[in-house]
Amino acid sequence: MNQRICLCLPTNRACPATLTALNDEAAYAARHQGADVQLLILDSSDARTRAEHARVVAGLHPAPGVTVHHLDEDAQRTFLCRTLARAGLPGPGRLLRLLLPPAVSYGACTNRAFLLAAALGCHSLHRRDSDSAYQLHAGQPVFPVHHELPWLGRPAAEATAAGLRTDLGATPGDRPVSLAGASFIGELSVDIGEIRRRDEGVYHDVVSLWAPGHWPEERTRRLVEESFTGAGTAPFTHDRAVLTRVDPMRVDMCNVAFDRAVYERIPLPPATDTIGSDYFLLHLVHDAGLPGILHNRHIENFHTPERRTGTGFPAYQRRFVKFLLSMLYFHHVYDRMAAEGAGLLDERHRVRPDRIVGFLRESTTLDRAENVWRLDRVDTAYRKLGGRYEAFAGQLLAERARLLEEAESDIEDYAHLAEAWPALMEAART
Repeated sequence: MNQRICLCLPTNRACPATLTALNDEAAYAARHQGADVQLLILDSSDARTRAEHARVVAGLHPAPGVTVHHLDEDAQRTFLCRTLARAGLPGPGRLLRLLLPPAVSYGACTNRAFLLAAALGCHSLHRRDSDSAYQLHAGQPVFPVHHELPWLGRPAAEATAAGLRTDLGATPGDRPVSLAGASFIGELSVDIGEIRRRDEGVYHDVVSLWAPGHWPEERTRRLVEESFTGAGTAPFTHDRAVLTRVDPMRVDMCNVAFDRAVYERIPLPPATDTIGSDYFLLHLVHDAGLPGILHNRHIENFHTPERRTGTGFPAYQRRFVKFLLSMLYFHHVYDRMAAEGAGLLDERHRVRPDRIVGFLRESTTLDRAENVWRLDRVDTAYRKLGGRYEAFAGQLLAERARLLEEAESDIEDYAHLAEAWPALMEAART
């Protein structure tokens, strides 16, 4: 029986070319790798854009082994309400808001994909983004699924025995390959390139704020240099793949696949209006010592123009600042996960959700002083830049108390969803 996979695209913007390209990748996986591909498009765009997407989907070239699902938010809500009713958990209204919030949430849209993948009986989920494109080599698109499919969910020893290059060291060979991913080439993953062009010193000051406050300057400097740069700009020339403990800095969420044993155990943070809320599982897989495949079929990244408009600019910069504030809590959790190591796994090498929930709740007791310091540093940096950055600094000043509160409550919400997740997954599967 062919392995069933979910190739997923969450979107809230017009992306007709991406839909066509995604269907081509699905056809490649079905034709060359024998997969049963459930192509899942989660569409949160406006009515006019959705209608155009529906027209594009209706015109997609049918491919044997590919089933296309194009769901708007009403259809997603219906599915979630049925799942919540079956789960019978207390407070279904709060859970529904965490799964389908009224504001932008990269984590929440992927969590909906995880639940739908379970309902569709998929063994893995492969995520792409609407603001990215496939590279071309010798006139043909370079599809990441080529490396994602063969080994996900299988013991690492099988991949090694088949000749896949490995640097797993002493990692037990019976642990399953839980992740496959690569990065991107092109523009920075976070749309702050203008800051770097205008003032390298200010760029360093701002980007350094996602490091823990106690790090030495040299370590912070190295983080700034590699942050948001992906795989640089060099195009694809030939395949490389290695079985390893995948460094989260080497993978982007526009180019990743997870085995269901990961995402069916723990969701992503459902925080709204923040970037980076969908990267948690990369850290979890690494810290738990689960094997992954790191390859070089990088995706081309680009920025859509709405992030630089009069309304889009402050909204995006606010998301970036919320990301910086979230790191107070996530660095604490990452440190606890790294110290726990294989203790994060049960005897079947599955993630133990209770351990993660405990670390999240523990983090909410942290002193907010470090985040007050972060806001001070952002205020100083943005005022140096002047113009709309200075105007945004004024907006931040008025929102300080709210931002500090949101950063903590986002973690509380995540702990709540993670605690409910096993029951939600069971309900989705049935």
